[in-house]
Amino acid sequence: MPQVATLGSRTVSRIGFGAMQLAGPGVFGPPRDPDAARAVLRRAIELGVDHIDTSQYYGPDVVNELIRDSLAPYPENLTLVTKVGARRDERGGWLAWNRPEELKQGVQDNLRTLGIDRIAVNLRMMDHQDGGPEVPLPDQLGALVELREAGTVEFIGVSNVTRALLQEAIGITELACVQNAFSILDRGGEDVLQLANEHGLALVPFFPLGSAFTGGPAKLAADRDIAAVAAKHDATPSQIALAWLLHRNERILLIPGTTSVAHLEENLAAGGVALDASDLERLNRVEPAAGPHT
Repeated sequence: MPQVATLGSRTVSRIGFGAMQLAGPGVFGPPRDPDAARAVLRRAIELGVDHIDTSQYYGPDVVNELIRDSLAPYPENLTLVTKVGARRDERGGWLAWNRPEELKQGVQDNLRTLGIDRIAVNLRMMDHQDGGPEVPLPDQLGALVELREAGTVEFIGVSNVTRALLQEAIGITELACVQNAFSILDRGGEDVLQLANEHGLALVPFFPLGSAFTGGPAKLAADRDIAAVAAKHDATPSQIALAWLLHRNERILLIPGTTSVAHLEENLAAGGVALDASDLERLNRVEPAAGPHT
């Protein structure tokens, strides 16, 4: 099983790190233990992580500043990827922030809080819940293309897209990746992954263990088939769920998140779990969890 894959113009390890959980409850405010959060980031780099997913609206500012304080000056091989298209209100609510001028400001906010001058960006699709007009996709992507041409944005991806939106985005500009929810418990986006794969895009599932906010890891452990394969390989159910994704498509890159060094080490070790045909057949029969993903 390949241990690296392409992300834009870069080659990265297939298991990276998603930094969202390093913020406080609800991805809002500071963490309960900032030193523990910094320890997770530093240990990730020690173990070879070279792809970190983040966003200025995690906190807001909190997670990016933790990354900067923990890791700057950054290793030359580290790929930092952010998301724009959303903002937080004073109570932590999630709001669309995807007009062209807002997207450009979002990129600048990420550069400022991370202390860098260039970054890869995923456009996170959001609805204008404030009643404002929907922003046409060409206008949204066009703002990021301008920044890419100016050298501020390294490459562009899309996040939380339908197949129709992805098809439209592919017709507008060159994309590097698609970041959608997808896991052994949430396979509702199969059509999006298929289209992304047809166009050679990296596939970066968020919530690869199921949503941390709706008990994803616990649901993995409760599934008899996942538990049986885990016992066979002397692995945890979470490691089996990550290994299933890695075996499923060579373009899949994982960004599991955690606030624990022990869990970080466990997640990264999933790259060494070699599933055979019988394992995959059994895991492919796992019933996805009911209800929409978060």
